[in-house]
Amino acid sequence: MTVSTDAVPAGAASPTRIPALNWGDAHRTTIQLRYGDLDAMGHVNNARYAEFLEVARMDLSRALEVRDADDRSVLARLELDYVRDIRLGQEVVIETLIERVGRTSWTGVARILADGVPCAFARSVQVRVDDQGLPAVIPPGFAERIAPVLVRAATL
Repeated sequence: MTVSTDAVPAGAASPTRIPALNWGDAHRTTIQLRYGDLDAMGHVNNARYAEFLEVARMDLSRALEVRDADDRSVLARLELDYVRDIRLGQEVVIETLIERVGRTSWTGVARILADGVPCAFARSVQVRVDDQGLPAVIPPGFAERIAPVLVRAATL
């Protein structure tokens, strides 16, 4: 899939690297920042971003009523592009879309916004596993359940 990037915000030092997707369809999770999320420089520590994304994945599963039996999965890959810092007092929202559903795995994309401004972009791959931790086929109906948050091809 070829994706374009959003325009560079006024005053930004570099392009945002946030793909222009159907973010209006995304599931939204609000993150409550805590003082402990900050590092010595006063911004959210980079490791917290992965934790925020985990919270968003769990929230998405609940919202789509994906039960544990249908979502016995492990995180196999996580990519994060940091674009801007986040500071205490900002409203942080994670927007999540599902990019692809395969036979045993699915790929999600997310953007982390602070006060409505994209601060990071993530892509994750989750693999469904069986009782022995081996890849297992995604159950029937899973793709239909997550259809509301699928990435859609851009219309020209």
